[in-house]
Amino acid sequence: MVHLLLAVIYLAFVSLGLPDSLLGSAWPSISAELGAPVSWAGIISMIISLGTVVSSLQSDRLTRRLGAGRVTAFSVLLTALALLGFSFSRSFAALCLLAIPYGLGAGSVDAALNNYVALHFASRHMSWLHCMWGVGASIGPYIMEYALTGGRGWNAGYRYIAILQFALTAILLLSLPLWKQRAGTESAAEDAGKPLSLREIARIPGARAVMAAFFCYCALEQTTGLWASSYLALNRGLDAETAAGFGSLFFIGITVGRALGGFLTLRFSDAQMVRIGQGCIFLGIAALLLPFGEGPALAGLVLVGLGCAPVYPSIIHATPEHFGAERSQAMIGVQMASAYVGTCLMPPLFGLIANHIDIALFPVFLLVVLAAMVFAHERLLHSAKRPA
Repeated sequence: MVHLLLAVIYLAFVSLGLPDSLLGSAWPSISAELGAPVSWAGIISMIISLGTVVSSLQSDRLTRRLGAGRVTAFSVLLTALALLGFSFSRSFAALCLLAIPYGLGAGSVDAALNNYVALHFASRHMSWLHCMWGVGASIGPYIMEYALTGGRGWNAGYRYIAILQFALTAILLLSLPLWKQRAGTESAAEDAGKPLSLREIARIPGARAVMAAFFCYCALEQTTGLWASSYLALNRGLDAETAAGFGSLFFIGITVGRALGGFLTLRFSDAQMVRIGQGCIFLGIAALLLPFGEGPALAGLVLVGLGCAPVYPSIIHATPEHFGAERSQAMIGVQMASAYVGTCLMPPLFGLIANHIDIALFPVFLLVVLAAMVFAHERLLHSAKRPA
């Protein structure tokens, strides 16, 4: 039964990734159809992120009361309904309104699943499960490209993803008895005590450093995912449909990297995996800076994706080790909130840079965020006093 539950969690991670890359790949078409400035994609991204911040901060309380299984099923259902609404939208205001339930659903399921896996499964499973997120994120742009090239429009792309989300919701609801059975064997540590307040969490050694690391990581990941297609279209001269497909190279890099990273975790520690990823991100950004046409830029997106692959799952998996099992759900909830604050603020910030200065600054922006992430992670390791 444990293996069956693990398979369900894999599917849940696929459901997390499916819609995450849609806005970036669809935005050139949405912008043209609705007459919205290119920077307005950042507004929708910001609203989604605000919703995830709210639900992530409540994840400790919700998971203790309802359990990880119910939180996951309800959150995926909420996301599916929001995406279905996206598919029928004909205005920018409607997209902004529907971004609220989408963000609320995404934050709850993300925090609940990550803590559950960090507590009960080895590091390799965390990497492979996040690889499933990459599978979903990689499939999303191709579904959108299929809808666009077939003349069905971006609305149809969102509708296809919504249908897949509803199917995954049904599977999760059917799996609830497996979660209940597993709950009877879980350690009491994760359920002990009362939910921690944000002030109490901030006083824990290393908490602020890990929050900063997550802020920077998701700022880098989401800025790349949101603006890569626009960068290729507006700076490298690719048409919108081709740019949407090539934008998925970043997510393919994440997916392949996490598949391989599961094996690398057998040899390297979580901290070493993070450092390897950061080095690969640097190489990818350097390739994006090369002025030699689209070839190096496409290779750079793959390298940035490969580098991002181990960072998120490795820091998450180390959370119980750094902060204790009894505090891990609260810490992961705050980490998710910090991550989504980065998602909320930084992609829109780059949108303003792209709109008012030059979208060619895309790799420079990523380089600055990477440097801040490296510094924050090293501070975390020092504060937690864990061997690197």
